[in-house]
Amino acid sequence: MHIVLASKSPRRIEILKQLGIKFDIIPAQCEEKSFKKRPSARVTELSLQKAFDVARKYPQAVVIGADTLVYCKGEVIGKPKNLQDAKRILNKLNNSWQRVYTGVCILCLAEHKMLYGYDVSACKARHLSSKELTHLAGKHMDKAGAYAVQDKEDPFIERIVGSKTNVVGFPVEFFEKLFKEFRKL
Repeated sequence: MHIVLASKSPRRIEILKQLGIKFDIIPAQCEEKSFKKRPSARVTELSLQKAFDVARKYPQAVVIGADTLVYCKGEVIGKPKNLQDAKRILNKLNNSWQRVYTGVCILCLAEHKMLYGYDVSACKARHLSSKELTHLAGKHMDKAGAYAVQDKEDPFIERIVGSKTNVVGFPVEFFEKLFKEFRKL
């Protein structure tokens, strides 16, 4: 089985390697766009877009697409656009509960097989001072929410309810269940 990860995310790559899965890395090139309001629907749609983008070029492969976002106080929060946006995001999340959603899609066009869904975890951010937030801003520009729970130097999140790997960007438990079901199709 030729498996392709439609992502260049170092966290997703590392997690899949830790699971012992052999795969190629071919990042999706599509414009990530969704008009869905519900975070669960948005991450699901974007994971499907990414998987289909790569699967069209590699129809025989089993393609894995994923997308992660943070939802807090009625706002969908992705990766920061710049340093000012990172500061705004961290201020919004500061001392607040938020939800982290990751959509996952597994598909093989040649075999007409596809499974998809999402996982959600809740996180509580510590209360950091303005100075601490300014220091943290800009360290994680490539991550939804502008923070990184896997970074031992990142003091932002104090509590996680649900999957920690989901908060990192790839929900291991959910993926393993989905992948097992996919193999049975």
